Amino acid sequence: MDKHQKHTNLKRRENDSFASNEISILGTNCGIISDLVHKVSEQLSNYKLAYFDASHTKDALKNKLSEYTFHHEGNLQIKTSGNINKFEQRLQFAQHDFVFINGNHYQGAKQILILDEEKEASVLKRLEQLDSIQFVIKLKKETISFDFLEEKYPQIKELKCYTINEVTKISMHIAALIQEKKAIVNGLVLVGGKSSRMGTNKSALDYHGIPQKTFAKNILENNKLETYFSVQNTSENEHEISDTFLNLGPFGGICSAFQTDPNTAWLVLATDLPFIDETVIQLLLEKRNPSKVATAIKGKGNEFVEPLITIYEPKAYPILLQYLAQGYSCPRKMLINSDVEIVEIDASFIRNVNTPKEFELAKREISNKNG
Repeated sequence: MDKHQKHTNLKRRENDSFASNEISILGTNCGIISDLVHKVSEQLSNYKLAYFDASHTKDALKNKLSEYTFHHEGNLQIKTSGNINKFEQRLQFAQHDFVFINGNHYQGAKQILILDEEKEASVLKRLEQLDSIQFVIKLKKETISFDFLEEKYPQIKELKCYTINEVTKISMHIAALIQEKKAIVNGLVLVGGKSSRMGTNKSALDYHGIPQKTFAKNILENNKLETYFSVQNTSENEHEISDTFLNLGPFGGICSAFQTDPNTAWLVLATDLPFIDETVIQLLLEKRNPSKVATAIKGKGNEFVEPLITIYEPKAYPILLQYLAQGYSCPRKMLINSDVEIVEIDASFIRNVNTPKEFELAKREISNKNG
């Protein structure tokens, strides 16, 4: 008998315990852990980092008023109430590339073990938590590993070991752990539009000797991207993604792609941008910044980015859903109000073609250019 499935079996974001990429640091006192995190963070300032710790205040009254204090430099301090909840924390940390955890208080999916002779009993108490040690740090160069550690985890002798003052080497190791979780990029060609002004399907128009949807797919695949068509109707084609967010235009197509695979970054390309070529796609990929919500093209002299030639990172998905919850289905609005990497190019590359007259002019220009 088949097992009854009450809920839709959605593909989930690959998360650790509290974040998509985390590491707990344990084995010494909290002050040393906090100091190390802040020193490493200074060297890895190009990434979005967070520190998850417990309050060390002995007695604290529950906040009856949530306070959000903004500083003009962009800093925000929050005082509110709440309990530890992995689902809530994953939402809070969704925009961070890496989260450090004070392992004296909370267990992380990966660990850094600091060898501190004075904390041997503390490490023994947390021995079962050390199931994915990435590397070891010694407080003193002469410190040796505890016998019970090698007995429980013989492989610990093979792990990289640093001293606490080798901050640059430690930072480089953590940077490598961040890069391991860097999302691959897939291509998404939007072909499900209504094309009401054109009067015919824009994705089928011929500017380059083949239908534009095929041309768009080719230039993405030539940049080594596995590419899919975003379509409105239900499809069994493995390289077509059907809209599951209905009647939302490109916004729905992007969200549907993320619902299909929330662990992939999506390079979205519309079919009404016939002047985009392989070099523009290559430039966008070269300038990609995975620490941002997205990497977007903007024409020089234009006020806003072009949302339909943009790499949307996995961290963009929850933001898109938050905008949808507020009643907005405009991807440009999300990009304008988010932390986005902007790539400026000549505005002539990103001219939209929406009417029969514009199509004839564009086709003639492209033919003359290629002729």
